[in-house]
Amino acid sequence: MRIGLLGTGNVARALANGWRAAGHDVLLGSRRPAERTDLGLPVAGLSETAAHAQVLVNATPGAASVDLLRSIGAPALAGTLLIDVGVGLSDDYSELSHPNSSLSEQIQEVFPLTPVVKTLCTMDSTAMIAPGSLDGPSTVFLSGDDAEAKRTTGRLLTDLGWPPSSQLDIGGITTARGQEHFALLFMGIAGGLNAHTFNIKVVTLPPGQEVPSP
Repeated sequence: MRIGLLGTGNVARALANGWRAAGHDVLLGSRRPAERTDLGLPVAGLSETAAHAQVLVNATPGAASVDLLRSIGAPALAGTLLIDVGVGLSDDYSELSHPNSSLSEQIQEVFPLTPVVKTLCTMDSTAMIAPGSLDGPSTVFLSGDDAEAKRTTGRLLTDLGWPPSSQLDIGGITTARGQEHFALLFMGIAGGLNAHTFNIKVVTLPPGQEVPSP
């Protein structure tokens, strides 16, 4: 599959390497591709990357993502699955830039013909592409309104090492705000652990077991 990743930072490069190792054709999109030729990965302009891709991944700073996508244009994005892993934060990382919504919801509103799926934003880039390196299985979430887009995203997550048993579809695109708002807790946990490579696991009661009444 041809995967275009918008951005050239740690997350974009990690995902590109992960999917390339799984056999996909990856291309990084940059506003200044001539300055990003030292990454060991193919790099092109944003519009060229969008035109190349069967699936686009937004791995740009969340506060700037919508404007960056607008520079590519709605016609170029129409009908292309957009996997959004971005989170908008203030410069000091103390506040969300979309406190009453989510970046994914805003992208979906501006680009209604582009199916948007939110995933992978609750962990760092190492955990994204190497979930098996963690101490036991953990959970990756999916949010989006298009069922087929989520199925495709699920297959791409499997290619990164996330089995279906670790993937949890939590509903429509409005649930993306829960994923993004986890960023504040993520930073708290990272401070407590003095480490950034970790993830969470959703743990349920065993089948048939009921919670006792108080």
